Amino acid sequence: MDEKIADAVRRVALGFRIEEVTEEYGVEDGELKLVKRKETRKDVPPDLKAVKILIEDTDYSALSDDELEREKIRLLKRLEEETNGTREQKS
Repeated sequence: MDEKIADAVRRVALGFRIEEVTEEYGVEDGELKLVKRKETRKDVPPDLKAVKILIEDTDYSALSDDELEREKIRLLKRLEEETNGTREQKS
């Protein structure tokens, strides 16, 4: 899987926050002026289909028990780091 696509799928699998800015303009005294500005934040929850894609894209059948255990620890550590990073962004 292309690395950019894999990163996007990981982001969707873990959930993320979107920040949007909406601006409305109007004409006052012949000039275009900002009338209204709205900033919103939306939390996008984790997507289980994206998690399934990540799992299916990895061939774990060729790994030994020790390799599987190391991979499990690595993935849990990464999940914890990314979850903590997501929590810090939301604050």
